[in-house]
Amino acid sequence: MTEQLHGPRRRGQGELEAQVLTALREAGEPATAGWVQERLGAGLAYTTVVTILTRLLAKGVVTRERTGRSFAWTPASDEAGLAAHRMRRVLDAETDREAVLASFVTGLEPNDERVLRELLGRARDEGED
Repeated sequence: MTEQLHGPRRRGQGELEAQVLTALREAGEPATAGWVQERLGAGLAYTTVVTILTRLLAKGVVTRERTGRSFAWTPASDEAGLAAHRMRRVLDAETDREAVLASFVTGLEPNDERVLRELLGRARDEGED
């Protein structure tokens, strides 16, 4: 009943960004904003999709290439790469990086800490080559 009185529930910007990225990943190839709009449906305006894609481009999360008069959009990396990108953005926004990293490391589960140590060791070894 509420939906009839007030229209469909509005999605937040973060939710829309996640839905657009999911659609692009599912495409498996570069996709147009029109394709993403059709995929997401639910009365989402074409201009809204373009706005979200443009914001994602500014964040470095997607890339685009011209195809005719429009663009084809592609995720810049897989889900793990996107999560790492978000983590770096959060870290870059803080003034005391050491405190943030220390807090992060002390909150890790033992297995995650082990994996992180192994990855750091490999990165150090590769840097020495």
